[in-house]
Amino acid sequence: MSLFQILRVFVVLLALLSLSGCGTTPARHGPPSESEVASLESMILALGPGVSAEEAERAARVALQHSRELAVSYRITGSPLWHNTQVNLGIKERGLCWHWAEDMEARLLAERLDTLEVHRAIANAFNPFRIEHSTAVISRKGDGFERGIVLDPWRLGGTLTFVPVLEDLEYKWEERKEVLAKKRQRLAGRSAVPG
Repeated sequence: MSLFQILRVFVVLLALLSLSGCGTTPARHGPPSESEVASLESMILALGPGVSAEEAERAARVALQHSRELAVSYRITGSPLWHNTQVNLGIKERGLCWHWAEDMEARLLAERLDTLEVHRAIANAFNPFRIEHSTAVISRKGDGFERGIVLDPWRLGGTLTFVPVLEDLEYKWEERKEVLAKKRQRLAGRSAVPG
């Protein structure tokens, strides 16, 4: 394939990506609705006995509001994949899924929750056919991440998706620290092979 053909394919792909960025954007201004907060709060309370009602309400409100704040901060204007393209091209600074997860985790940790824990999770880390995806997860203190709730603001560009980890039909999540350990092990295995 000639350089001209490669450039033509690149321009066509870029045009298609820009069209995918023309979708609707979520309402990102103002506080979340009380029904949104109540819905997430009830899911958090359902994590089990010992979850503080005050913390469940506060965590729900913070997660929903912070998603909106991040969408504004990241200057989200279209689909998540279009935004990723802009970040990867250096047009925008932040907004990849791991940025959302990192910022959500930091914001929830700042709440100093006593009855809840914040985890990080990764999907598709070893799937060559899907893009790796990161998120934050909230669970009852002492429970593993798999018993928690996915808090994913990336998926809908600033509108928080919240779903129990094991019921998420879009992604099969693994705990981040386990994924990173597997990656380190694979990397060590490759470097140990004589060249």
